[in-house]
Amino acid sequence: MRIVVRTTNSAGDAEAIAERAVRQGFDTIVAAGGDGTVNEVVNGIAGADVRLGILPVGTMNVFAMEIGIPLNNLQKAWDVIDRGHERTIDLAMANDDYFVQLAGAGLDAAVVQATSPDSKKALGPLSYVVSLAQVAARKPPQIRVECAEGKSWEGCFVLIGNGRYYGGPLAMFKDARLDDGLLDVVVFKNQSHWDALRYVHAILMGSHDDLHDVEYFQTTSLRVTSEDSVPVELDGEVTGHLPCVFSFCDKPLRVLVPGQGETSVDNPAPAG
Repeated sequence: MRIVVRTTNSAGDAEAIAERAVRQGFDTIVAAGGDGTVNEVVNGIAGADVRLGILPVGTMNVFAMEIGIPLNNLQKAWDVIDRGHERTIDLAMANDDYFVQLAGAGLDAAVVQATSPDSKKALGPLSYVVSLAQVAARKPPQIRVECAEGKSWEGCFVLIGNGRYYGGPLAMFKDARLDDGLLDVVVFKNQSHWDALRYVHAILMGSHDDLHDVEYFQTTSLRVTSEDSVPVELDGEVTGHLPCVFSFCDKPLRVLVPGQGETSVDNPAPAG
């Protein structure tokens, strides 16, 4: 087996390297990093007939958790790649960009945008809590969500899932499957400090979809708009602003995953 290693130095490098690897005829592209690296690689290989492998060595790799890749053992993660067991999953889109796990518009994207690399190094996960307190104090935007079935909702921020997990082992999207052709959508209607605290508590308890000011539904596509300037994040990286249409790529993504009975005991069971 021929293995070629390429390293990245700045944002966008992983996407460019993956695009070049596809042109050079490689049939398997491995993303070694966190969710941001995976997202870049996916954007580099989208539509190509290649396989995606995952080595979770970044700060957070929610997608690896979703598909059952061992998070704390690189040898076991490499064994998954070496065995070559693959699964096809839906490849989600936000306008012309791709994502595999989740997207958000509003509060969570603003928190990502407000959290600097230096803050993350100094405070770790606490840096996001600090940013959340700052962002929640701002005047919330008014966001409109219109699904393919014709229904619409209004809220302050929205999360869109392809898989179940958000920010770690939190089952934000309880009914999500990576291969069901549906996006799972959660619309939050308020954004004060108290509301943010309520939402976080309910998410931790797994009861957020029971709240009176939260809407949870599934759809094949949706359009999200706002008259305000609202950031959008894909797989934990801010990529642009509303308006945005969320849908699926015509060609699914081939991903190397653990075989039957090989799911890591360190991870939750994979979706689907």
